[in-house]
Amino acid sequence: MTDSSADPVDRFLDAARDETAELPFRLTGVMFQYYVVCERELWFLSRDVEIDRDTPAIVRGSDVDDSAYADKRRDVRVDGIIAIDVLDSGEILEVKPSSSMTEPARLQLLFYLWYLDRVTGVEKTGVLAHPTEKRRETIELTPETSAEVESAIRGIREVVSAESPPPAEEKPVCDSCAYHDFCWSC
Repeated sequence: MTDSSADPVDRFLDAARDETAELPFRLTGVMFQYYVVCERELWFLSRDVEIDRDTPAIVRGSDVDDSAYADKRRDVRVDGIIAIDVLDSGEILEVKPSSSMTEPARLQLLFYLWYLDRVTGVEKTGVLAHPTEKRRETIELTPETSAEVESAIRGIREVVSAESPPPAEEKPVCDSCAYHDFCWSC
């Protein structure tokens, strides 16, 4: 038996299910993306280090997100924690401009499905869409993917609770990262 006060997943779930409780730490879908791509970026985000929202990669992603499926979806906020797009069919939609970063987007969508299931009791299917490539992938929450989300929650908690950011590590995504100049000048 686990001590729920020690496990970040249990602490998060207990607080999220209790409207009067304060969440023990912040979790967002973007944090799951950053956890996969770059833990240093995640650490900066957790400290509200503002990024340049006008970088070409962010602008391109926002443009694709704003225009894709615009007539078939609606934005829904759940408990002030997750913001999801729901298709007319009821599927949860996550739009990305390219499939080059599928794993981070997949984990983000799995977090949304996990949250809906574990906190609100709503079971949904997800769709990871790359409209510029005319690709769609169905994402389902399974015991294995739930365990993946919970492992990521523990990892995210560990990164964001650290006193200092993880060391800079050169990765292929660094040149297009909004934190590039900040990260490499620290």
